[in-house]
Amino acid sequence: MQEYITNENMEKVTIPGLQQMKRDGRKIVGVVAWDFQIAQIADRAGVDVVSVGDSVGVNLWGHTSPLEITLEEMIVVCKAVRRGTKRAIVSCDFPGPLPGAIESAVQAVVRLVREGGADMVKIDGAADFPEAVSAIVRAGIPVFGQFGIASATPLMTEKFVADAMRLEAAGASLLDFFHSGPIAGPAVVNAVSIPVLGGMGGGPWLDGRLRMAHAAIGYAASALESTTESYANVARVTLDALTAYANDVRAGRQIKGGVPVKPQT
Repeated sequence: MQEYITNENMEKVTIPGLQQMKRDGRKIVGVVAWDFQIAQIADRAGVDVVSVGDSVGVNLWGHTSPLEITLEEMIVVCKAVRRGTKRAIVSCDFPGPLPGAIESAVQAVVRLVREGGADMVKIDGAADFPEAVSAIVRAGIPVFGQFGIASATPLMTEKFVADAMRLEAAGASLLDFFHSGPIAGPAVVNAVSIPVLGGMGGGPWLDGRLRMAHAAIGYAASALESTTESYANVARVTLDALTAYANDVRAGRQIKGGVPVKPQT
């Protein structure tokens, strides 16, 4: 039987708490969410980090490029997730590269916290901007530093270790090492004292995992024809439900969940 988080056993996750989990060898659970409803469900499931990803543009809104997402749009999405999250830490992606000027970068990131309600901000390619990371941390904003490349090879392990150590020295609280692999992943985990999570290309060798909630539950239309194992196939359930609804309407039947019709006397 599944055990769910309730008001009675809800204990707010903190960044020091996540760092203690690494020291204790307890895995950190993170999901990427983009809306109020999924945030509520993820929080109830007991995840530790809800990451508001800039992937919302491509995966939910039909954008053709992740670079189309704007800061203003990320603030709107972050607000929605914040409203639905009580226990987990809310991390919000800064869309695209940081502005060149450090002061501008800090001002932009501050908006995600003040207006969006984020607990921390995830920065892509953060290892290339250690001075900006330090400035953001000095402004009182925890940084979730993302690094890694899709074409990584074991020969790049030394570079990734250096990137991770640079980010820790700059003040980052968490690291997102994507496409880590079973060689570079453990090396990075052992090189730093802060938790190292990963999504794409991650594995049990990291301190925790990130997974898009919509991918885990098979929400996207692409899941209809997918043969990849997942935790659910919400797309198929939704297709069946909406097809049944359409059939009821066309047949003149009362729809399920509609206002009950009182029998005439």
